[in-house]
Amino acid sequence: MQQNNSPAQRPGRQDSPWRRPWRVVDIVVASVLAVAVGVIFWVWSLAYSGVEVMFLAFPPLGGLYTGGWLIAGVLGALIIRKPGAAIYCEVLASAVSGVLGTQFGLSVLLSGFVQGLGAELVFLAFLYVRYTLPVAVLAGLVSGVFLGVSENILYRPEWALQWQALYTLFAAVSGAVLAGVLSWLAARALARTGVLASFASGRAADARS
Repeated sequence: MQQNNSPAQRPGRQDSPWRRPWRVVDIVVASVLAVAVGVIFWVWSLAYSGVEVMFLAFPPLGGLYTGGWLIAGVLGALIIRKPGAAIYCEVLASAVSGVLGTQFGLSVLLSGFVQGLGAELVFLAFLYVRYTLPVAVLAGLVSGVFLGVSENILYRPEWALQWQALYTLFAAVSGAVLAGVLSWLAARALARTGVLASFASGRAADARS
């Protein structure tokens, strides 16, 4: 008997994230999530004006504050679990904060893309099938590295290389903790409420319980 080896019949092929297009519910939830986090970005930016004086003695320490601006990309990817989710959520959240008004202006759009790309590349490296805490932490860390490098180029070219390296290191640590760990905890908490029942992230939580 001839075995049917057509792509449609091969096990696991139809479940591959690469073969699952975005659904309307994915776009809606990702957009709502990004808008909500965008408001958080805006508040985070306003608060920075008050806390930046704490870093005047040693400016590279400011990198420790930056993880709050990386949450949308990691959280969006953990919930939506589709290619492009990290970039989409981070850019849209940045756009919302820019429209609401920050001292950074609309340059946040470029920042959002770069930061979202950092997280996206990590989930891509794991082929969009692993959404564990270590992967989330790594996504936050790499997103922080992308933030640090891009900000050094755009805003701090006059800094000594050692300061730039330390700023990037602190941003990576902040990204790992604030965007990585906190986003993973938030995604699990949302999944346990049942609001993510139509998503793989919600079904995974049900399977663990």
